[in-house]
Amino acid sequence: MATAAPRPAAPRPLAHRPATPRRTRAPRWRTALRYAALVAVLLVMIGPFLWQLSTSLKGTTEDIYTSPPRLLPEHPTVANYRDVADIIPVWDFILNSLKVAVSNVLTNVIGAAMAGYALSRLRFKGRGAAGLVFVLALLVPMEATMLAQFATMRSLELNNTLVAVVLPGCIGAMNVLLMRNAFDNIPYEIEEAAIVDGANVWQRFTRIALPAVKGTLAVVAIFSFMGAWDDFLWPLIVLSDSDHFTLTVGLNFLHGTFSNNQRVVAAGTIIAVAPLIVMFACLQRFFFRGVGEGAVKG
Repeated sequence: MATAAPRPAAPRPLAHRPATPRRTRAPRWRTALRYAALVAVLLVMIGPFLWQLSTSLKGTTEDIYTSPPRLLPEHPTVANYRDVADIIPVWDFILNSLKVAVSNVLTNVIGAAMAGYALSRLRFKGRGAAGLVFVLALLVPMEATMLAQFATMRSLELNNTLVAVVLPGCIGAMNVLLMRNAFDNIPYEIEEAAIVDGANVWQRFTRIALPAVKGTLAVVAIFSFMGAWDDFLWPLIVLSDSDHFTLTVGLNFLHGTFSNNQRVVAAGTIIAVAPLIVMFACLQRFFFRGVGEGAVKG
């Protein structure tokens, strides 16, 4: 006797899904207000740079104090940049600043990475106190320790050398904290698997941890380069020979000798800012990725 085919099961009713609220558009006046605020902030940030760039390209026959001010030069010229090279040994100053900045970047990237990894991954007595010391170091202004630093450099007979310029900022406390928080975001299970495979601390640091925090390393490199390149007060104090002057210190000769020629001063300012713009343009992709990796947790 033939058996009847089984009846298909009735479809289950779909679970009731709450309706997602529709996103309402902001009023046009509020959007316009936001864009106006962004444009205002943009003008405040890049306005002085654009004005300096315009002034550096204006010739001696063009008035830079016209009212209303004129941003675009009528007859652009690069003679002001040649005058900077004629007045001061600008290439020697740039080379000195480059030596200091590159040394500062190397010492901070290597030192801050090793210190941050030790605070994040290694277990040793006093680890919490060491992290607290780096946090407290951020609260001490540089001017409060400058006399002690100068006395230390004099006792080490390093005054009037570029080494004395590099040493106080060779490892920044903020860079160490950035690296520590970047390493904290790496899952520890990855290193546990490496430990099972027989990897030592140095292998885990170089082969696992460092490749995962390339963005934060770029942030540390940019901050270190900018801090060393823009530093003015400490090189002015510790250096006395003009052969060792950095660019920021050497540009003061433009103010003292040619105080009325603001075109040459503006050209010197653009020369000092240009390397920072080029460096940030090359590393901006890593910079914005690294801000999220090493953000200080609240």
